[in-house]
Amino acid sequence: MSQSKQHLYRLEVHWTGNNGQGTESYRAYDRAHSISAEGKPPIEASADSAFRGDRTKYNPEELLVASLSSCHMLWYLHLCAEAKVVVTNYVDYPIGTMLETEDGSGRFSKVLLRPVVTLAPQSNAELATQLHEQAHQKCFVANSVNFPVQCETTIQLEP
Repeated sequence: MSQSKQHLYRLEVHWTGNNGQGTESYRAYDRAHSISAEGKPPIEASADSAFRGDRTKYNPEELLVASLSSCHMLWYLHLCAEAKVVVTNYVDYPIGTMLETEDGSGRFSKVLLRPVVTLAPQSNAELATQLHEQAHQKCFVANSVNFPVQCETTIQLEP
């Protein structure tokens, strides 16, 4: 019988958008906030610009998509190392689709990961492709969301 391990992730999310009036009205405050954890630099964030946020800062929706991409990538690299598939470069261009409802709420309907993986010439490209499915099955974040996470992979060999 296996035993589960519990991991805690402690952060601080601090609203920095009080322009002197607090939330007196919908337009009175800025959506700016910082995300930090002990010993790490802060991430300056805001709402999506569609919701009165600052388009120059990351928003929660982008961070969710980035978390899915990052988790998948880290599992994939781990599985490749174990399988002796040598990855020399990995870049993903994920796209998250969120549906906003009439009442202003919303939800993600899907996230599409689009990694471009470069392999050393001696690596098995077919196995490299198959390992993406295993990475998806192991990804902590993908296992925690209630919408589909799909993966369209491009594998290329170094010359």
